[in-house]
Amino acid sequence: MSLNSSTLLNEENSQGLKRSTERLESLELQTPSSCRDNPLEQLQLASQEVLEKAKKSGRSKCPRCSSSRMFYCYTCFVPVETVPAKEIPTVKLPLKIDIIKHPNETDGKSTAVHAKLLAPDDVTIYKYPCIPEYEEQRHEIALIFPGPSSVSVKDIAFHLQKYTKKGVCDNADDCSREPFPKQAKIEPKEEEKNLNECISRNRSEGTRLKKIIFIDSTWNQTNKIITDERLQGLLQIELKTRKTCFWRHQKGKPDTYLSTIEAIYYFLVDYHQEILKENYKGQYDNLLFFFSFMYTLIKNARCSAGK
Repeated sequence: MSLNSSTLLNEENSQGLKRSTERLESLELQTPSSCRDNPLEQLQLASQEVLEKAKKSGRSKCPRCSSSRMFYCYTCFVPVETVPAKEIPTVKLPLKIDIIKHPNETDGKSTAVHAKLLAPDDVTIYKYPCIPEYEEQRHEIALIFPGPSSVSVKDIAFHLQKYTKKGVCDNADDCSREPFPKQAKIEPKEEEKNLNECISRNRSEGTRLKKIIFIDSTWNQTNKIITDERLQGLLQIELKTRKTCFWRHQKGKPDTYLSTIEAIYYFLVDYHQEILKENYKGQYDNLLFFFSFMYTLIKNARCSAGK
């Protein structure tokens, strides 16, 4: 009798444990994958403890304009009083970045300010239509924008040769023209050597990218900026396809439409590998310092609300 009772009890416990396990598995399956996964968790970021503290203390004043802001002031491009500037990482970029912001783009919703905050020496933000003239610098500037004439990052050097400065051996004919009468006769081998050196110098000087331009606006607003005559003739670059993590994703647009700071980050990663030919070891990850923190914050809030 006691043996049977013990056996029945063990069976009931076993079945109860099985049911509990199944319930847990069921709950786990019901949890959206977006709540379990964080595509940004592999980033090599500086400590975000300063942002955690600022979140708990709430909005704070901008040290310049005294406006009430959270984390940073998006009009003055500085951290608020509860976020000491010395605790914010600084990223050194391999080239300069100009961001052209559409006048109707809401300041508080734009991620362009992240780039200015984290790479202040290398990033400049312009509000359209107040933008520079780029014509004289076409040989060292490119514009990030998809289109039929856009090229990939790995092909930048090749295509920038078309924009070489005038007077720096624009083509091989300029380098190989006949010597002036008073010049000493150049032997064929030496002439070929000079030609190769000239072409090589032409390539190194003419294909060195110094500045990249990004447009900060919704996709529906880009046409006014991209058709501006000051941007015509610039080399256009299209980024590799990547999925956005932006929480303000534009309705009706594919998830491959990136936010401005994501586009900047992914371009630099590709540039580092494809053009600089160096292994990427997280050198630009801190460009997503604010973005990744806010992404996690908003994702957790939505998951807690069951969205």
